[in-house]
Amino acid sequence: MAASDVFKPVEFDVNGRKISGISYGDEQGPLLLCLHGWLDNAASFQPLMPYLSNYHVIAIDWPGHGLSDHRGADAHYHFLDWVYDLISLFRSQQWQAIDIIGHSMGGMVASAFAAAFPEHVKSLTLIDCIGVLTSDAATTTKQLRKGLLSRLTRDNKAKKYHTSLNSAVAARVLVSDLSTDNATLIVERGIEQTKAGFIWRADIRLRSTSPYRFTLAQAEQLVTDINTPVQLLYGSKGMEMVTKGLKCFGPLFKNLQLHELSGGHHVHMEQAKQAAKLINTFIHQQAKQ
Repeated sequence: MAASDVFKPVEFDVNGRKISGISYGDEQGPLLLCLHGWLDNAASFQPLMPYLSNYHVIAIDWPGHGLSDHRGADAHYHFLDWVYDLISLFRSQQWQAIDIIGHSMGGMVASAFAAAFPEHVKSLTLIDCIGVLTSDAATTTKQLRKGLLSRLTRDNKAKKYHTSLNSAVAARVLVSDLSTDNATLIVERGIEQTKAGFIWRADIRLRSTSPYRFTLAQAEQLVTDINTPVQLLYGSKGMEMVTKGLKCFGPLFKNLQLHELSGGHHVHMEQAKQAAKLINTFIHQQAKQ
């Protein structure tokens, strides 16, 4: 097996904390960065990576996920802080303009990043996500109260233990559209074995409700400011918010390609070969322009 055909661990020191990840493919090739969704981790891109071996593919674990460090005791997980994590990663590695793939939350973060830092994004492939989460301005106070109270209650909740890896995988399958094989990839990277049993690595604070969300007008502004070519791959049985978001955000993109694939929210895991073919074609198209 060639060295390029091996999943390799990677680690980055970003603002004094470890961001872990997985790399695959030609380390001398163009960099392709993969950003996973909420409560997933870098392993969600493993089915896709072998079909992108012409690139140096790096999938990171967001802070609080997978093998990456959690935030400090006095910190939380704001949407805008994910964007800060991303620009900090770019600056620490001195990356210039690269191609990015973002699934779900990872795609929303990448969209905000592409709007604010267009000099760092050659192309953007979104997987079953579009725009960012919004709330009506009239719910601002309610959202604030709900979000801050959720922090207090989350701090008092203990993590649940599983007696076996299979139990943890079954629990993940139950609350998602993942197959057992795909759930196993994510769970194996996102869990650790202790004397008391198997416990999730993910920071429990990730489940807190956000105390603040963009208004629709703010979200529309972000999308309008994306000048990067964008491709959206979405599942035929994916998130309903994507089909709704297409009507709202779709017309605001300057350069948007759409492809519906058979599958659910993790369609890049279900249809890895087909998704990779579209990603390769899209990136090559942009490189010629």
